[in-house]
Amino acid sequence: MKRSIALLLAVLPLHLVQAADAELANAVTKDYRGHLGALFDHFHRNPELSLMETKTAARLAAELREAGFVVTEGVGGTGVVAIMKNGPGPLVMMRADMDGLPVLEKSGLPNASTVTGKDREGNLWPVTHACGHDVHMTSLVGTARQMAARRGQWSGTLMLIGQPAEERVAGANAMMKDHVWERFGRPDYALAFHVVSDVEAGKITVSEGSPYSGSDTVEILVHGVGAHGASPHRGKDPVMLGSQIVVALQTIISREREPHEAAVITVGSFHAGTKANIISDSAKLQLTVRSENAQTRAALLDAIRRVAVNTARANGVAENQLPEVKVMDEATPPTINDAALTRRLKLAWTDKLGAQIFDQNYQRSGMGAEDFPFFTTKPYIPSVYFGVGGTSRQVLDAAANGGAPVPSHHSPIFKIEPEPAVRTGVEATVTAMMALMKKPA
Repeated sequence: MKRSIALLLAVLPLHLVQAADAELANAVTKDYRGHLGALFDHFHRNPELSLMETKTAARLAAELREAGFVVTEGVGGTGVVAIMKNGPGPLVMMRADMDGLPVLEKSGLPNASTVTGKDREGNLWPVTHACGHDVHMTSLVGTARQMAARRGQWSGTLMLIGQPAEERVAGANAMMKDHVWERFGRPDYALAFHVVSDVEAGKITVSEGSPYSGSDTVEILVHGVGAHGASPHRGKDPVMLGSQIVVALQTIISREREPHEAAVITVGSFHAGTKANIISDSAKLQLTVRSENAQTRAALLDAIRRVAVNTARANGVAENQLPEVKVMDEATPPTINDAALTRRLKLAWTDKLGAQIFDQNYQRSGMGAEDFPFFTTKPYIPSVYFGVGGTSRQVLDAAANGGAPVPSHHSPIFKIEPEPAVRTGVEATVTAMMALMKKPA
């Protein structure tokens, strides 16, 4: 692969590569300082919660219309679909998520969010873009403006999607249930990116494997027999039983899965009882389960049921009171980049942006999940999901040398460098689209 890239670059006139890089970079920089910077500031100051992104969607739709796209709002709730037809060729989709998080921003930034918003259940929360979706939306608009200005250089149909409720892994599925492909066309290729706080601003990351894991939410309702806390022998204690289940679940990973296989079971919530001296008659566990292929997912879910039910049996729980294990609708498949398309885009990025655009030192950490695969799995659409750096080299180096750690996504002190992140997002996306929709000679 490296040899192929080197051979390609060797035959390209260097002055043409540099000219192409400079022209796009200069145009995006000018647009950021004249328009996109203020747009980012607006999005950052005015986040909205998942499934409630009405004002955000309206502003995004207005920006895309102004760029010359035919825009439809209200797709799958608050989703936005923008289409630009520009002759024969492939239909290429780019997605940006729109929702903020129920987090009180403590970044200390001058444009820190101070807004509150109600979720669908009527609960009032502070809201902030603590995951970088403001970068994604701003870059989507920047991409629209650059592609519109370059219509003479590409041919095909461009589809830009503003997706709601990524944080609740619900928005992509909602748009698919609203027949987005039947209404607007099924893409030949699908793209998305996420700003990454522990990647240097101005660089990108991409892999041929799985950049994001699949995720399932599981609830276990443990049944017991209520009793006085001073007489535990007269009941069946669901707290004790639930605790045994929590510990036993970890043996699924440590003793049943191959050591190099990526898998996580985390019990994030355990609720039971009302008072110190009362043995409750039930306990509720909530789990997040992460996997990276269908076989591992099935094995984990089957093992969770087996452990829960048989731990209860071992404690003498009656057959009609065994734990209820429910896999919730809040689930998403793993994100898997199409290998051939990834290699094709790597060549394009190396050609136009230079080999230095890639952060070669980045190592994926954790098993975060995404709902983007709902767009690309059934039916299968070749797709690439890449990362865009969001933190300056100086801050990363300081953290590596014992300084303040870089805030993680979803942290109240999360922050990124907006200008290099947005500019890199636009340049990488435009470069990818121009490669996929190259106008015939």
